[in-house]
Amino acid sequence: MREYSPDLTPQWKRPRAVPEVAAEPDLVVEVAGTDFCGAVVGCEAGTVTLEDRFGKRRVFPMEPAAFLLDGAVVTLVRPARGPTAPSRTASGSIAVPGARARVARAGRIYVEGRHDAELVERVWGDDLRIEGVVVEYLEGIDDLPAVVAEFGPAPDARLGILVDHLVPGSKESRIAASVTSPHVLIAGHPYVDVWQAVKPSALGIGAWPVVPRGQDWKTGVCRALGWPENTGAAWQHILSRVTSYKDLEPTLLGRVEELIDFVTAP
Repeated sequence: MREYSPDLTPQWKRPRAVPEVAAEPDLVVEVAGTDFCGAVVGCEAGTVTLEDRFGKRRVFPMEPAAFLLDGAVVTLVRPARGPTAPSRTASGSIAVPGARARVARAGRIYVEGRHDAELVERVWGDDLRIEGVVVEYLEGIDDLPAVVAEFGPAPDARLGILVDHLVPGSKESRIAASVTSPHVLIAGHPYVDVWQAVKPSALGIGAWPVVPRGQDWKTGVCRALGWPENTGAAWQHILSRVTSYKDLEPTLLGRVEELIDFVTAP
């Protein structure tokens, strides 16, 4: 009979077992030895696909001790069940369950009015809280140069500004051109009002009405669509029909994403 020989190696000298973690959809991990961090969006035999916050996807082998979870080394293994589609935020980004809001950055995003701010919050709110970006509204941009000067943009305090009706020859384009700080990005959409950035199909209408010059645009829209001429109630109805980025025009989507990337850049 073979004699039992106990392991006399001190506990602190014994190699620690690396825990195995199932590569479930939405699990956020870092790749050891790199600066890549992303959420699990796919898992095949021996490999895992990760997607970072910018939508970039990369495939990595699931080697032992090849990943970090909350700073601890782990080995990813294939889940017992097949992967399911990861959950998404209203903006289309990978949702991070249980993520805490980041402390607010010094940088800001300014929008023209309350309706703009509410629409941005509805679609990008989750992303903005994770990134620590605060959105404020200005009630118009007539005093934009003074507003920018008061803010005092700097390399570590960038300012992004979303402007309505930013088209060549408009009053808005002339005001925007007067701001020249390299730490400010002004991005705009062509619509008279942010209402028009909501796709007509989301509201069950064929198109936004054409309102004759000289009329209040929002009141004219309500009148043309047969809605009560209560623009506040009309906006709440419009906002209620927006459930994700798919309900917004691509022109607005691109501009808001640009501003978020600008104010969060290292």
